[in-house]
Amino acid sequence: MSIRPTLLSTSLVQLLGGAVLLCGIEPALADEAAPQNAQATSQNDNADPAKAKLLGNITVTAQSRSQEVQSVPIPLQIITSKQIDTLAATDLSKMALFVPGLVIDADQPTQARYQLRGISTSDFGVGTESAVGVYVDGVYAARSGGALLAFNDVKRVEVLKGPQGTLFGRNAAAGAISIITNEPTDQFEGKARVRIGDYGKRYADALLNIPINKDMALRFSVLDNQSNGWIKDAATGKHYGKDDDWGTRAAWRWNVTPDTRVLVTWDHEKLNQPPAPAIGLVPLSNDTNERAPFPPNPATYLNPLHAPLYNDAIGGAETRRFDGVTLSIDHSFAWGSLTSTTAWRGFNTFNRGDYDGTNHVVSYLDTTNIEHNNSWYQEFKLSGNTGIADWVGGISYYQEQARQTSQTNINTDSIDTLANNVMGVGTPLTDISNALASFGLPYTLLGDPWHEAISNVGHFKAYAAFGDVIWHIDDRLDITTGIRYTRDQKTFSWYNMPRQAPEFDATVQALAQAGILDLLPPEAQGALAAFNNNLIFTDAVGVPVTFRNTWNNWSPRVVFDYKFTPDAMGYFSVTKGYKAGGFNSVQVGSRFAPEKVTNFEAGIKTIFPEQNLLFNASVYYYRYDNEQSLTLDPNSAGSGVPRYLVSSTNQEAKGLELEGQWQPLDALRFNFTGAYIDSTYRKAIAPSGVDLDGQPTGEPRFSYTAGVSYTWDHVAHGALEFDLNYAYRGRERCNADSQLQGECVVSPNFQVGQSQQRTDARLDWHAPGDRWGVALYANNLFNNRYVTGVNNISTTVFGTPFASITPPRMYGLELRAKF
Repeated sequence: MSIRPTLLSTSLVQLLGGAVLLCGIEPALADEAAPQNAQATSQNDNADPAKAKLLGNITVTAQSRSQEVQSVPIPLQIITSKQIDTLAATDLSKMALFVPGLVIDADQPTQARYQLRGISTSDFGVGTESAVGVYVDGVYAARSGGALLAFNDVKRVEVLKGPQGTLFGRNAAAGAISIITNEPTDQFEGKARVRIGDYGKRYADALLNIPINKDMALRFSVLDNQSNGWIKDAATGKHYGKDDDWGTRAAWRWNVTPDTRVLVTWDHEKLNQPPAPAIGLVPLSNDTNERAPFPPNPATYLNPLHAPLYNDAIGGAETRRFDGVTLSIDHSFAWGSLTSTTAWRGFNTFNRGDYDGTNHVVSYLDTTNIEHNNSWYQEFKLSGNTGIADWVGGISYYQEQARQTSQTNINTDSIDTLANNVMGVGTPLTDISNALASFGLPYTLLGDPWHEAISNVGHFKAYAAFGDVIWHIDDRLDITTGIRYTRDQKTFSWYNMPRQAPEFDATVQALAQAGILDLLPPEAQGALAAFNNNLIFTDAVGVPVTFRNTWNNWSPRVVFDYKFTPDAMGYFSVTKGYKAGGFNSVQVGSRFAPEKVTNFEAGIKTIFPEQNLLFNASVYYYRYDNEQSLTLDPNSAGSGVPRYLVSSTNQEAKGLELEGQWQPLDALRFNFTGAYIDSTYRKAIAPSGVDLDGQPTGEPRFSYTAGVSYTWDHVAHGALEFDLNYAYRGRERCNADSQLQGECVVSPNFQVGQSQQRTDARLDWHAPGDRWGVALYANNLFNNRYVTGVNNISTTVFGTPFASITPPRMYGLELRAKF
């Protein structure tokens, strides 16, 4: 798609030449600038032609077109490969704090949670999908299990805030994250990099780009990310917080004709690491048969930042194998271009972790999530430029098959604790076992495993047609109109398996055959009879249940943008977004309606070339209906064992976002990005029954990031660059359900949901052309540690809440070479 001549005018080039890039794109990123406008000169004596050459050609594809960032009337933040390297980030979650408004909870990378502008979907089950769409080279990553992959030859990441339903489609109601990778080039290129650091950090990546002939090129990259972990089990010495991630990427490009290009890419990743550490809050002795006090007293809770770790999940691990293939075919016509994108994605994940935060057998609880997923995507897109309008339109088809098994694993000792704390019947299995032992009988009902599980199968299809036109009313005014039609078809099934406890059942059967069972007191016989049934997943046991649903949606957008001067553009937009309805994986028969959002936004994008300053701002208001979140329900049916269920709420928010870039000297650069949001519930009843109408959703009011970079030239025949980046995210805003959900005011001994700060520093020397380089870096330089949440799923059963905390400071040495 060509860009209007007015957008490439000499005045705009000189503007951009006097500023740094939007959202932290730094002058060091010369490799991302196209060479064809290198001859552009400036009519402004204060503008730097070198900067104009660099900055005038940075493009994004946020609107399915190639556009210069300052001409796009969408609030977006760009993360470049330079920023990724500066922060030594291995995936997007490692730098999300530096994108105000974006939150990625990646304690469990196979069940990552994305949040933008206070909107997220915390349920990782296959019955629902994220409200933040993640796209890799235009292909939707449907499941959280395959959405957070290691950075591998990434060119840039575009974070688009607000609903993006028209251009990106379903499940981008809160925003979209578009990851753009590098394509093969016509020049031979090779790179290698090694990082070593504390906690046994060992990271290496390598890249090779090979031109096969004048029409073909192959690009291959590989990475290996390892570490020993930052926290150790106090009883077993097992390390948690480890990295064990390996991935490869291959891309092959063939210019079939001057007008036709074929691009095939293959991605592979293998993850194998311990589960997330669960730090228990209740002080206990080393006697693993000791039961925690019940109910627990928050005044006695340990501070998880200093508490020992005791986890005992049998077979605990988090693993993933991911493979993806994409075929893209582009053909140019005299009037425009046609692009066909065909993609297949497949992954298998396994995640088993400790969910009681202790190593005591009497409160043993682990949960396991097992997924198998395959998806197929086909899109045909036409685009063109008629002079009066830039247009794009297309159709797409998406098909997915998802299988999930949600397990809860306990043992008969912890069942006795449940019977005592929840059912109020004492400890029948312990009492019976002790009585049998007193008579010298070789039977015990303790120490036996107990498994309950729900199996889900989902078959999903989505059809879409979309069109988007930028109307050039005159040299200053553009009006964008767009709409997407989506049809979602979902078939979803549950099978709640009868509980499995073969050792326990064998002992009860042996007691019956020996005639001992009949000699037990009636209350003991009644307790054993009650344990013939499920205790946790109690809905429709042994009965397959299937539902089918179809949803249709129109997602329009209208945008007005006006260029007040060549240096300043203002815009106003009304957009709608949509996320398909779904199902709760662990609640048989549950269904919930689609999420819908209407967003009103106004903003300005300006450059002050005389001051080498860029300033952007936007204000917005949205209304969000049926937001789906995973919340703890303390009133579950059956035995009273709590479960995490999906609840739907209506929300609204108003916010302000600011961004500034300033380069007072060639060698000195500053950047700032900030966000304010006031997010509240319009209509919400928590699973506990609490009315949350008018209360805050928990999203902090303020978040921002600031950075400075300075470069010394001619140092040891190269350049020495210092980067310092600071990020702040404010305190969580509590509501009447926050304490139960473990988000606020849990104990007087530590804080939950407090404001977070992180400072990253890097000192980098590189030879001309970055042929050689060495760097020292530190993430979380001042070692700020935080409690990110308390999990209460076992609190009302075993009296054993546990917490999650942030990692400590990490530092390292980087060596790299380019040839």
